[in-house]
Amino acid sequence: MKSELDFYIVDVFAVGKYTGNQLAVFPAAEGLDLATMQSIAREINFSESTFVTGDAQSQIYPVKIFTPAVELPFAGHPTLGTAWVLRHLQPTLTTVTLSYTAGQIPVSFADNSPVVWMKQRAPEFLGTLTVADLAPVLGIDPADIDLDYPIEQVSTGLPFIIVPLQTLAAVQKAKLELTKYYQLIDQLPAQNILIFCPHTLAVENDLHVRVFTHALGIPEDPATGSANGCLAAYLVRHNYQGSQSVDLRVEQGYEIDRPALLYLQADANSVAVGGQVELVAKGQWYC
Repeated sequence: MKSELDFYIVDVFAVGKYTGNQLAVFPAAEGLDLATMQSIAREINFSESTFVTGDAQSQIYPVKIFTPAVELPFAGHPTLGTAWVLRHLQPTLTTVTLSYTAGQIPVSFADNSPVVWMKQRAPEFLGTLTVADLAPVLGIDPADIDLDYPIEQVSTGLPFIIVPLQTLAAVQKAKLELTKYYQLIDQLPAQNILIFCPHTLAVENDLHVRVFTHALGIPEDPATGSANGCLAAYLVRHNYQGSQSVDLRVEQGYEIDRPALLYLQADANSVAVGGQVELVAKGQWYC
């Protein structure tokens, strides 16, 4: 095992430094065992930390993702942030593919744009839930939920419960009732909840989102690429924007003072999520 590891800290889906979702990236972590990766992620205590566990084969990099509590099969902001760091180290790269337990995720870079894009897996729709299921969990009135659209479990690699709300005020006041939350998710494939509405704090944005991931050891996530990929697929499936495709700006993280901006592009055949990445720090980790 290496005694020293290079690491980078980046902000993903950022709107400037110290915004978006923090990520620690270890770009040369081959030889680390899973228990050590988990311990490092717990020590860092960001939503996620990533470990590139081997050299690239045909520009495909094996990567492990850990929250402070568990390993994940896939996650969005770790994908963009890790790919960005790999390109920072190899500036000639135009695409990077990361290989996870859930599959391979390609990430692309454009010279004329600061936005980094990942193409997510084809969505799976895993069943609907009721207003009576979710309103008590979220601590909101049943009338706060938009009955024109379903509450649905969706996955593009990591499943989320997608809940459409009527107003920005309803999104802002939501607070997980933890006992009810754990009772709800006990028998569900989706353990995490995304709530959204079509009213925003910034007029140039299209949707306002919050994501609750208590089961992963993260009470609320500031910017969630995997969840927003599920949201994009949901919006297309249910014609939410009045179209069979979406090209949207989504704001997240404002309730926890980590404002973030995510770009969603999707149609019936593909889901892509984009955002900007800011380098915050780099250093050496002793293990």
